[in-house]
Amino acid sequence: MEAIRLQLSDLGYLAPELTLVITAIVAALLDLALPRTVSRQFAAWLSLAGVVVAFVFTALALNPAEPIALLGQSYRIDDFGSLLKLVILGGTGLILFMSLGSTEREGIQHVGEYYYFFLPAALGAMIMASSGDLVTLYAGLELLSITSYILVAMRKRSMNASEGAFKYLVLGSISSAVILYGMSFLYGISGSTNLLEINQAIAGSIESAPALIYIAFFLLLAGFGFKIAAAPFHAWAPDVYQGAPTPVAAFLAVVSKGAGFAILFRTMYWVFGAFTLMNSELQKDALLSLSVMAAIAMVVGNTMALRQTNVKRLLALSGIANAGYLLVPIAAHFSLTHYANYSEFLYYLIAYLFMNIGAFALLMIVERSSGTEELKGFAGLYYRAPLTAVAAVLIVLSLAGIPVTAGFFGKLFIILGAMQTQLYWLGAVMIVTSVISFYYYFGWIRQMFMRSDYESDEVKVAWPLGITVWVCALAGVALGAYPQGLLSAVDRIFSLAKDMFVM
Repeated sequence: MEAIRLQLSDLGYLAPELTLVITAIVAALLDLALPRTVSRQFAAWLSLAGVVVAFVFTALALNPAEPIALLGQSYRIDDFGSLLKLVILGGTGLILFMSLGSTEREGIQHVGEYYYFFLPAALGAMIMASSGDLVTLYAGLELLSITSYILVAMRKRSMNASEGAFKYLVLGSISSAVILYGMSFLYGISGSTNLLEINQAIAGSIESAPALIYIAFFLLLAGFGFKIAAAPFHAWAPDVYQGAPTPVAAFLAVVSKGAGFAILFRTMYWVFGAFTLMNSELQKDALLSLSVMAAIAMVVGNTMALRQTNVKRLLALSGIANAGYLLVPIAAHFSLTHYANYSEFLYYLIAYLFMNIGAFALLMIVERSSGTEELKGFAGLYYRAPLTAVAAVLIVLSLAGIPVTAGFFGKLFIILGAMQTQLYWLGAVMIVTSVISFYYYFGWIRQMFMRSDYESDEVKVAWPLGITVWVCALAGVALGAYPQGLLSAVDRIFSLAKDMFVM
């Protein structure tokens, strides 16, 4: 068997990934070499610079004439992956920026490791977005998972952090094993780990080995369901978010979840939902299963959040509901009447990124002044920090999906897409659960404006957090004011035939 080698000329295509690798190595060596008396904040700026450079390289790689396949077609440079890499790097950059100067308050002793560990985690997420092979996919998944376990446990003196990290490690390892087990069935059916070769083998095995195909599908769905924190595989999320440092919780909510959706989207369409299967019972059952999971996540996440008072746990439950919303475009299959699934999915994912990072940055601001993660810490925020309260309202309104915000149009486009593919019941569930979410989101706003706490001191906003909050708030308004700009750009760049079904 001929060995598969990476040519020197291919390294240019991997510039974003190599940038993160080199930056992480340099930061780690400097952290080891420099004396302890030197501030480790250099790791934050170095990591942030590496992410920015990787973002630029990724943007320059957009819209190639043809997708580029590396390592025997196991790694793919295409617009599907590149657009998601921009989301991953953008989210990581914002999280690193809002973390500047926050390590002491978060109770983190190993400051250098804390910052540069975000880089291999982001690298794992990028590998997942570009995987065209089960081996590459699993390597990226484990790189993201292992570094995430360590980041969650960074607050070594916190019992909540230790408990959350232990639960995350145990349940995450189980979910990885379930994914690997599902992959083994796909390999047994096809004799290959390449996603499109597996698709071709499944197309010819529908009649001869349907049971094995169904087992593989549901094992992968369960494993990926854990990674995106979708009900009923969501129980870990509130405890892990509560125990993790707040920026790490934001990373899990946005970047890790986005990577899970990237590979779920690619796997479900390349392996189980390509055009060769569009009329098969397998394809119909796969999409029905995704629809049911989406509905359960929306109902469970929103109803459990109604009585939640801890903001981190509230955002975890909100993330479960949003996982349901993001599953809808995957469940609404590509058809002649509807082919904007990816642009709808990406629009809402970007809106979700700004909404959640902004919300976690707000929590960090309030936690510093009030010393609590409870909703009551936001009491009278308008009287203590009026400008921050205005930005907070914009972010919360986008989370709730109020008109002229990115959250509203993201949900609207997804609902319309579901209706076009005749998933009327799923669209109805999305509408009802979105209305239910108004209760706890507006309860958040009520705390800021109607529960004045004049005895509290004025809230001091650190400049990285203030900038992050306002960037997220204004981005939500801008995307809501002109949603067609982003949708049109994605439609111009992304090609269904080139990026999803042709290797």
